[in-house]
Amino acid sequence: MARSKVIPQPVNTQRKPANTTLWLFLLVLIFLAVSVWVGLQQGQIVSPLLPTPTPTRTLNSYIQQAETYFAAGKLDDPNTRQDAITTYQKALELDPNNAQVMAELARIMAYSSRTLTTDQLRKARLEEARDLIRRAAELAPDNSDILATKAFVLDWNASSNLIDRGQMEAYLAEAETAANRAYTLNPDNALALAFYAEVLLDQNKWDQALVYAEQAAQRAPDSMDVHRVYGIVLESVGLYRAAIDEYKLASELAPNLTFLMLQIGLVYRNMANVSYSEAAAAPLYESALEYFAKAAQVNEQLGVKDPQPYIAIAKLYSQQGEFFIASRNAEKALSFSPESAETYGQLGMIYVQARNYESALPALQCAVEGCSAEENLIAQDFIAQEVLTQTVAVEPLELTNLTVAYYYIRYGSVLAFLSDAKNGYCEKSIELMALLRQRFPEDAVLIQNADDNDANCKNLLSTYGK
Repeated sequence: MARSKVIPQPVNTQRKPANTTLWLFLLVLIFLAVSVWVGLQQGQIVSPLLPTPTPTRTLNSYIQQAETYFAAGKLDDPNTRQDAITTYQKALELDPNNAQVMAELARIMAYSSRTLTTDQLRKARLEEARDLIRRAAELAPDNSDILATKAFVLDWNASSNLIDRGQMEAYLAEAETAANRAYTLNPDNALALAFYAEVLLDQNKWDQALVYAEQAAQRAPDSMDVHRVYGIVLESVGLYRAAIDEYKLASELAPNLTFLMLQIGLVYRNMANVSYSEAAAAPLYESALEYFAKAAQVNEQLGVKDPQPYIAIAKLYSQQGEFFIASRNAEKALSFSPESAETYGQLGMIYVQARNYESALPALQCAVEGCSAEENLIAQDFIAQEVLTQTVAVEPLELTNLTVAYYYIRYGSVLAFLSDAKNGYCEKSIELMALLRQRFPEDAVLIQNADDNDANCKNLLSTYGK
C-alpha cells in the first residue's frame, strides 16, 4: 500500500504587531523599581520591613513613668537622668502645650529644690518652676489645680534667701491671687485649700491658714501635699505633736521623699530643745536622730548626694556637746557639696562650739569672704582623699539673711580670738561688723553681738599699740 505524502505547511515569516500597552506597563514597573532601589540606597526611602530606630512612646507612658520616679523619690538624678523631672520634660517634647504636664513638672521642680546644695541653685530651680507654671496658667486660666500649683510654686519662690523683701511680697501677692482664683473655681479642691493655707501662713495669717489646712485634710486624706501643708501650719502655731502626725502621714504616702523625714526630725529636735528636763529631751533627740539617719540612708539608696541630713545630724550632736561626732558628720556633708559656702558656714559654727578655732577660721572664711582653691584648707584636709578630684574655690554667701549674718558674727569672734599684732585679724573683724550694722540696723541682738566683737578687738589693738 502506498504511503500518503505529507506536504509541509508553509511558515509565516511576518511578525505579529507588538502589544504597545504591555510594553509601556513593563517600562513603568522597571522605572519604579529603579527609583525605589535608588531611594533605599540614598536613605530617602525606609523599608517597612526594618525596625524603627527608637520605639514610639505615648504621652501617658511618660506621665506614668514620671509618677513612678516621683513615688520612688527620684525627683532629679543628674548622673543618669532617670528621674521625674527629665521624664516630664520628655513628655512636653511630645506635647509642648500640655498645661497639666507643665504644672506637674513645676510642682516637682519646686520640691526638688530642697535637695540642692546652695541658695543659688535652689533659686535657679525655683525660678525655672515659676516660669513654667506661669505659662501653664496662661494656657489654662480656669483650671483650679493648675492655679493651685501656681500658688504653691510662687510661695516657695518667696522663701528664697536671695531675694529682697519687695520681691518676696510680690511673689506672695501673686500666689494669693492664684490660690483665691483656684478656690473660687472649685471650693472643694483640697489642693487649692492647702496651698492657699501655705500662702496665708507666710503672710502671718495663722488663724485663717489653720482653717483652710484643716478643711483640705478633711477633703483629701490621701494627699501628700495636703498633709505636708497641714503639718507646717500646725508646727507654726506650736502644735508639735499634731504636726509630727501630719508629716508622718505625708511621709507614708510618699515614703522616699527625704525632705519630709528631715522635717519630722526637725520638729522632734525643736521639741527637745524646749523640754523641761534632760530626761524628757533625750527620747526626742533620739527620734530626731532616727529620722535624720533615715533620710541619709534613703538618699544613699537612691544615689542622691544631699548634705542636709548630715548637717542636721551634726547640729543635733553639737547641741548635745558631742563635737567630734558633729564635726565628722559636717565634714561628710561637705564631701557632697565642696563648693557650697553654706555648708562651710555650718561646719565653722560647729567648730566654734567645739572651741576648735583654728579649724573654724578657714571654714568661716570660705562662707563669709569666699576662698580660692589654694586657701580652701578645709577641702584639702578633709575631703581631698575621698571625693575631691580637683581643687575647689568657694564663692562667698550673700549677706541676705540672719543665718549668714551670724556666720559673720562667729567669724568676727574667731578673728578676734586668733588676732595678734601682725596678722590684721582684728582690723578685718571690725570691717565686717560695720557691714552687718549697715545691712541689719534694726536687729538689736545682732548689733549687740557686733559691738561685743568690736570691743574685744579694740581692747586687743590697744595692747598692740594700734
